[in-house]
Amino acid sequence: MSFQEELLLLLRARYPVIYIATLEEERVEQAIAACTKPLNNRSVYVWDFVDGYQGNPNDAGVARRNPLQALEHIEKLPESVAALFVLRDYHRFLEDVAISRKLRNLARRLKSQAKNILLLAPQVQIPDDLAETVTVLEFALPGVEDIHAEVTRLLSSLNVQLSPSDLDALVQSCQGLSIERIRRVLARGIAAHGTFRPDDIDLVLEEKRQTIRQTQILDFYPAKEQISEIGGLDNLKDWLLRRGNSFSEKARQYGLPYPRGLLLVGIQGTGKSLTAKAIAHHWHLPLLRLDVGRLFAGLIGESESRTRQMVQLSEALAPCILWIDEIDKAFAGVDGRGDSGTSSRVFGTFITWMAEKTSPVFVVATANNIQSLPPELLRRGRFDEIFFVGLPTQEERKAIYEVHLSRLRAHNLQSYDLDRLAYETPNFSGAEIEQAIVEAMHIGFSQDRDFTTEDILEAASQIVPLARTAQEQVDALQAWAASGKARLASRSSLSDRLKQRMGPD
Repeated sequence: MSFQEELLLLLRARYPVIYIATLEEERVEQAIAACTKPLNNRSVYVWDFVDGYQGNPNDAGVARRNPLQALEHIEKLPESVAALFVLRDYHRFLEDVAISRKLRNLARRLKSQAKNILLLAPQVQIPDDLAETVTVLEFALPGVEDIHAEVTRLLSSLNVQLSPSDLDALVQSCQGLSIERIRRVLARGIAAHGTFRPDDIDLVLEEKRQTIRQTQILDFYPAKEQISEIGGLDNLKDWLLRRGNSFSEKARQYGLPYPRGLLLVGIQGTGKSLTAKAIAHHWHLPLLRLDVGRLFAGLIGESESRTRQMVQLSEALAPCILWIDEIDKAFAGVDGRGDSGTSSRVFGTFITWMAEKTSPVFVVATANNIQSLPPELLRRGRFDEIFFVGLPTQEERKAIYEVHLSRLRAHNLQSYDLDRLAYETPNFSGAEIEQAIVEAMHIGFSQDRDFTTEDILEAASQIVPLARTAQEQVDALQAWAASGKARLASRSSLSDRLKQRMGPD
């Protein structure tokens, strides 16, 4: 059901107070105006704090800088008058006891009248005492059809013509932007060159980054890492490669649903975050990183609003990758937190969206402590697959050394004894292997020579791997994976890994 259809249904059902969350004030007011025609051209009264009521000459300036008077003005109108009252930014006044009481009193009266109050606000902030009075309706960012119509109109008005393929690319790149931002970015390209060129689509990407930065929830993360840079994890890489074209139109025609997501569980430093970046690069999709900690920052009620904003924005930018790093820290013990149930509500909203979403948003979540995750998150239907990323085996360590040294010393890779390095660094994670190489480079650089295999081994001897310092956690993760609750990211069995853990120190 579209926004206009849903709003029209609520108006006809005489819902007295409707709260519309949107940043696009101009576009939502146009949609409200369009709903008046099926309602016999019902009058629309618009109020804001600075100018009061506007549009109707008889009411011009009424209730200027007086939000309580704005409600009293509605009360004074005859019962026979059918009208919509659009109150801009009214969420700022709802905590006032007089306004809250007046709004509830009005809601009772308006149930029997052809009048509706529409509260416009950029985000949902509703006091508890108004929860039963107010109905929330979200106004989504423009869809593909809306963007196509607006872009076509703007380009035609400027006598700019793009090929069908360039126009489709521009429309797709504009997904996730408001109409106002789309107009702004097109104007920016025209101002720079006197016309809008296909290569100006990069400006849209910059505007999109700016939009995401302003949310302070999502980060537009540049993904340059390739799957070939991941050492080992062959099962996981095969799984990802098979789904490389799953977001294409050809896959839809075949009948494939969009991939839902992936949960990577394992020890720190084993390549989980690197995998998330490599997925986005290989699938040619934008990577959005969710800072879950920011969801719980701020006032009561803002967390739920920010969660809805995150969902709306990621779906508008779809197809995309939504990367949630260390999800276990965000939702650990959600039932026991003393935050008035905010964590539970945010978690509930999040997992419900994951289970019901039909948009091409691929969620990649990473976790280090599986025991702290709520069981609901691990249930089938949230993620397509749960992979366990354990400590690399000897062969995988050799591959990791080869990846790093090929990048750093491609000209003399053969001078390094990869087999010996892999054999003598048991229980090392990928991050610890990289740390050993960096330290070896410092050794060589300080002596004005290139670093050697011996330097790497010397550096490794000074590193105490996490597998020792957090042995209980590592053993618990291994036991959890061995019980069959997750798929192994590597082809080697857990028994092989446990044997290798008994290797040389």
